Amino acid sequence: MHEDRDLNAAARRIWEANAEWWDDRIGDGNEFQEELLEPTTERLLALQPGEKVLDIGCGAGRFARRMAELGAHVVAFDFSERFIERAKQRTTEHADRIDYHVIDATDEEQVRALGRGRFDAAVATMCLMDMADIEPLMMALPALLKPEGRFVFSVMHPCFHSVTTRRFVENSDRDGRLVWWKGVKVSGYLTPAAGLGEGIVGQPVPQHYFHRPLCELLNSGFRAGFVVDGFEEPALQGGHPDSPSLSWRDMPEIPPVLVVRMRLGRR
Repeated sequence: MHEDRDLNAAARRIWEANAEWWDDRIGDGNEFQEELLEPTTERLLALQPGEKVLDIGCGAGRFARRMAELGAHVVAFDFSERFIERAKQRTTEHADRIDYHVIDATDEEQVRALGRGRFDAAVATMCLMDMADIEPLMMALPALLKPEGRFVFSVMHPCFHSVTTRRFVENSDRDGRLVWWKGVKVSGYLTPAAGLGEGIVGQPVPQHYFHRPLCELLNSGFRAGFVVDGFEEPALQGGHPDSPSLSWRDMPEIPPVLVVRMRLGRR
């Protein structure tokens, strides 16, 4: 537990150092957001106008603004003050529908203080793998959600993108032609692990990634009273299979992200 607190404090310092740089690079969107994360999350979240949504680890508020545009009332938080400052600066439309806060999602008491039975839904976009401990958040969420409320989260796919995976490109001759093989090599999966890496090449400080196998990720929700009723593995399309290039778009059969909808069981 003490180690988790230290890692979380380190992660917070790193995101404070990276926040403005990250927002400058992808605050207006990138292919992961526009093609994978946002369409899938919107589909699973199925927002209705007037609903109240909790946006966990909101960063600079891109998806919070999108939900407000769709008619939701959003309470968004992040543990990085610099991200929240950027989020407020960027929120020029529907500002009356978004409340931003600086809150640590690993602190169960802080999360519970947002209000009992207040939210129709909660969303966590690509932040659980940045958290040293997800158990406090999972245990707090049922109290915040209305009966049968839903929770949609996205993460880098733990089977295909973790601290132990390696992407590869190989070639061989087949029927007189050079054929390229592209994929992912997995050397570890079941053991949770923490590592440092770059979410965007060239960022000021490497960030912590916390790998969790699916059993640990989902069981955290099950212990809190959630059930899974939506599960998608979107992949990028339109790459270059006949060239030595190597990107996620060149591997359309391998999903780099996982998006899950959990819903509270009947109480």
